[in-house]
Amino acid sequence: MKDIGLAVIGCGTIGRIRAELARDYPGVKWLGLCDIRKDVAEKLATDCNADFYTTDFNELLNRNEVTAVIIATEENAHVEPTLKAIEMGHALFIEKPLATNPQDSRRIIDEIESNNIDAVLGYTNRFRRRFLAVKERLTTGQIGHVHSVVTRAFMNKMVPIATINKTNDRQNLTPMVVSGTHSLDMSMWLMEGKNPVSVYAKSVDGVLNQWGTKDSTFGIFTMDDGTIWSMNISWALPEVWPGSVYGLEIGIVGTEGVIDIEDTHRDLVLASNIAQGAGYTSREYAPPQGRHVDFLTSYPAGDVQGGQFWGPMREETNTWYTRLCTGQETPHATAQDGHRNLLMTMAMDLSAKEGKEIILPSRMDDIF
Repeated sequence: MKDIGLAVIGCGTIGRIRAELARDYPGVKWLGLCDIRKDVAEKLATDCNADFYTTDFNELLNRNEVTAVIIATEENAHVEPTLKAIEMGHALFIEKPLATNPQDSRRIIDEIESNNIDAVLGYTNRFRRRFLAVKERLTTGQIGHVHSVVTRAFMNKMVPIATINKTNDRQNLTPMVVSGTHSLDMSMWLMEGKNPVSVYAKSVDGVLNQWGTKDSTFGIFTMDDGTIWSMNISWALPEVWPGSVYGLEIGIVGTEGVIDIEDTHRDLVLASNIAQGAGYTSREYAPPQGRHVDFLTSYPAGDVQGGQFWGPMREETNTWYTRLCTGQETPHATAQDGHRNLLMTMAMDLSAKEGKEIILPSRMDDIF
């Protein structure tokens, strides 16, 4: 058993969840926090009894106690603290994406590989029971050779507005790069061993163009074994859409069978005269009206009950702590998976922009 000295950089919603879980995990012997907003870092430090907090990630990462790092900043601020953590030789848990442009993402991958860093990315759906069950059936060949896959994600527009309001650097904050990456990662994990060779995509921007992003992106990938895969996302549904964040459907057709995954959360519906809260908020954004209907369990990370956080993010986080303590193999997405996912989502955006099929070379970095 190895003890963990944990640094959490970014003390917003996700950083808070992972830090509070860390304080309850027996293997975490030291906990340090960093956020550019002193009051946010101080509040979380008090709530989870952290050993140290600061507004300077360099100060935190230079502490001798640190052995592992969680990067939970906003999307455009991952690169510098990640590279510093690699320089210090620390194990890494990075919220997706590695970076918001392919050059920075490749730089991070090169540094991770050259320094032999154990680095994983936050793709929480991999730790949900339904997807683990599907993964096992596919691994053991229960539907034969997979040849056709359809993926559809629906989201209300709270997430894109909240995400974009955090920054003026919006060029790559698209539905695929920011949110479609989750359903793309799940589909690629379920199709493990298949590699994309081309993509043709289209986008529309009738609602979210005022925020500088697209409403929807639909694409068709062809894989190296001839498999075809339809990958679609719309994150422009109205704020009153009952799904708190993510509704996902995946259909997988093989030579011997089919798996049909309905993950839209419509099996648990609450309707009340009492407003149910925002469903999704950030420091820059709160929806303009209350929501009176909710698809319960539709927040992908999980839910609070009895003052504790339960759900797949608990499984994902505690399993990572176990990985660090014991060396146990886990289902986490690797940094290499995250880099691939970024390039695939950006290839969809490029195809939609240019209005043509994009042929994907073996090293997809070469198209950007």
